[in-house]
Amino acid sequence: MTMLSEKKVILITGSSHGIGRYTAEILAREGHTVYATMRGIDRRNAPARAALTKPAETEGLDLRVLELDVTDDASVEAAVAAVVERSGRIDVVVNNAGTMFVGVTEAYTLEKARQQMETNFFGVLRVNRAVLPHMRARGDGLLIHVTSLAGRIVFPFFGIYSASKFALEALAETFRYELSPFGVDSVIVEPGPFGTNLIASVHPSDDHVRLKEYGDVAQIPVNMLSSFDQFLSSDDAPDAREVAGAVRDLIATPKGERPLRTVVGIDYGVRALNEAVAPTQQGLLEALEMTALATPASPVSG
Repeated sequence: MTMLSEKKVILITGSSHGIGRYTAEILAREGHTVYATMRGIDRRNAPARAALTKPAETEGLDLRVLELDVTDDASVEAAVAAVVERSGRIDVVVNNAGTMFVGVTEAYTLEKARQQMETNFFGVLRVNRAVLPHMRARGDGLLIHVTSLAGRIVFPFFGIYSASKFALEALAETFRYELSPFGVDSVIVEPGPFGTNLIASVHPSDDHVRLKEYGDVAQIPVNMLSSFDQFLSSDDAPDAREVAGAVRDLIATPKGERPLRTVVGIDYGVRALNEAVAPTQQGLLEALEMTALATPASPVSG
């Protein structure tokens, strides 16, 4: 694998903690211009903003924190416009922002289910739509989508979360094909369980009448999350910086050589699943006579 050291302008969503924060720090220390975005930088995430800006100032890193709420059109458009105005372009977007809903699936109201999709799926689509006109005009760009193993396999009681990540996987892979003639690449990073803030901020089922009808079954996701939390808080827990490292490596890999999917950490067999499915997908592209769309190329003329 050939690595590049070219300085990139990178926008990262969900940078207040965990994978997003580590990714911002690692990429800035690699010499890239990094825009770490999050909600409420002057309110709830003011401490997170300070945690990023202080080392940036100390180390002389080209790292700035911007307000961006992936669920708000105006917020996304404003952040993208600010980056383009200041840096002239956006080379890479790391779609990392996400929330996790874990509980009895029937006991989620439609309103709560929509909230999950709004962040994990529509939020990514919203960011990509804001950025892609700039990338297509330049004939270059990289979209990195942080999904989950739960976007490829199903964990019981993760139904709403998995649905959002399955949808994101489909979106990211479709972008891979449709954007390749314009020189824009789309890839997927599939983390296993890591010690981030995601489990601590899980949204439980909110229809308590339905939940009560499940009796002892309703306790299963609670116990599952407790076990995950204990493991991820232990000395043997995998380090979320591994995901940030995978993002760094994908950015450094030349266009045309990046894998569509990169699994990081404990995989529960997803690496083998990806390998098994790839020939079927390739066969579909061949049947449609669209194999050229699998690899980013030069922009189409005209």
